[in-house]
Amino acid sequence: MCSLIMPSHKILKVAPVNIHLQNAFNKELGISKVLAQVLVNRGINNIKEAQDFLNVKLEHLIDPYTFTDMHKAVGLIKKAKDNKERVMVFGDYDVDGITALALLKETLLKAGLEVTHHLPHRIKEGYGLNKDILNLAKAKNVKLLITVDCGTGNHKEINELRRNNIEVIVTDHHEPSAAGSPAASAVINPKLKHAGYKFRDLAGVGVAYKLCQAFSNSSLEEELDMVSLGTIADSVPLVGENRVIAREGLKRLPKTRREGLRVLIENAGILNKKFTSTFVSFILGPRINACGRMDTAEISLNLLMSDSKEKAQELAKIVEQHNRQRQKIESRILQEAEDLINRDINFKEHKVIVIAKEDWHQGVLGIVASKIADRFYRPAIVISLNDDLCKGSARSIKNFHLFNALLECKEHLSSFGGHSHAAGILIAKDSIDEFRKSINKLAHEKLTIEDLLPGLDIDMEMPLADLNQEVVAELEGVEPFGNGNPEPVFFTRNLKLKGEPQGLSRETLKFWVTDGKNTLQAIGFGMSGFKQSLESASSFDLVYSPKIDDWRDEPSLVLEIRDIFFK
Repeated sequence: MCSLIMPSHKILKVAPVNIHLQNAFNKELGISKVLAQVLVNRGINNIKEAQDFLNVKLEHLIDPYTFTDMHKAVGLIKKAKDNKERVMVFGDYDVDGITALALLKETLLKAGLEVTHHLPHRIKEGYGLNKDILNLAKAKNVKLLITVDCGTGNHKEINELRRNNIEVIVTDHHEPSAAGSPAASAVINPKLKHAGYKFRDLAGVGVAYKLCQAFSNSSLEEELDMVSLGTIADSVPLVGENRVIAREGLKRLPKTRREGLRVLIENAGILNKKFTSTFVSFILGPRINACGRMDTAEISLNLLMSDSKEKAQELAKIVEQHNRQRQKIESRILQEAEDLINRDINFKEHKVIVIAKEDWHQGVLGIVASKIADRFYRPAIVISLNDDLCKGSARSIKNFHLFNALLECKEHLSSFGGHSHAAGILIAKDSIDEFRKSINKLAHEKLTIEDLLPGLDIDMEMPLADLNQEVVAELEGVEPFGNGNPEPVFFTRNLKLKGEPQGLSRETLKFWVTDGKNTLQAIGFGMSGFKQSLESASSFDLVYSPKIDDWRDEPSLVLEIRDIFFK
């Protein structure tokens, strides 16, 4: 990959051109060489892979029984049904966990089982099974407990449940700790070495879906609206089986049979739009997450499971209120976090940002950590201080495996869990300074200067003449975009401004660009600050994603700007 260091200090990583595969895909599949190169950039290097990627089919879903413990898990559920034993589904308070719980509970209820559930409170109980789970299960006379989106790290709690004759099925997708797999009755987690499953990147709801498929002996295609919602919102790689789930689910979301989802979609103003992963990531997902951040995730769960439009409308109003409250609190904490960074962080010493303050709302720590990691392009760990154990959320950058780093610093932590790019921690207040030193020492060993420069991956450098609505429409075959399958990005040099740029609401900038022969409209969200530079520049280079603007009657080609480099 060719790297160009531009004046803004971002590194443009232009993918190497593969003429051979461009020609082969063009000839055999009848696609443009632009789309062919985009496929190559996503690791697709033969005709069969390209066909499967572009022609996603439900048949590409993997047999759930390839999970080593799936027969055992289904057998335990059938035994509970035959013996008329009560089952508890234990979930998590984010979109992935809520959708997984709703899906599994509904599937079991339809099959005639007696089912209860528990969604832990983010602040009062925290993530995963807790010390009170045995008493809770006994109080509800539960004989089988099934986790969704959690459980892999709960060795102690699961051992205690099983000693008290309560069977436990773990369905999860989190990385196992050094202790390995818990001693549950059955464990369905594609990240375990002995899982037997060839696709390791399922979301929590994806794993729950596989259990539902196996138990019901059905593909459950009609449930893909819910499965895609949790999958996309959890930012798992949208490749392999996740691509099938996301793509098929996005087709079903606009016409979902679920009253709660329909009301949520209608209130968000996207009812009759063509659904994309962006709608889930930035419109639906944050709303569903807001209740678990501000209050209790039960509100969002009840909304998703509601079969009454009137009740769904009441719940959706509460969801909107919590989302607005979340936005206000997040904005305040983000500003306080940036003030701390400006005052206390020396970027020569701190390759990992670790900041802490009293009274930071624990429900928004993950969002704040994510925004700080994006803004400063360093791993960020944001901690809310209190007198006892302090809770923190961590987010990482491309070349720093967060879970492995926390594993190496575990002597400073009371507990932790997560993935390569996102994690949660519990830490004693007086351990924070040593933890900060330890993880930064590790980062100095593992991260280079270039790792800390934000990069832009460019699919192709190309002239404006190569762009038209047909090519851009063809690129829609790469959707849905997300982690592991980014939106195509292109780079064009030596463009000039045509006409006067317009400043729109929310710091949006709209203008026209030309290469002397071809003229196209461009739009930059949050880029109003570039207006004066655009007007005074003799020419500029543009990084952008081309889009078909179909919000009006007449579709038109528009360039959505990622960055501008002035001459």
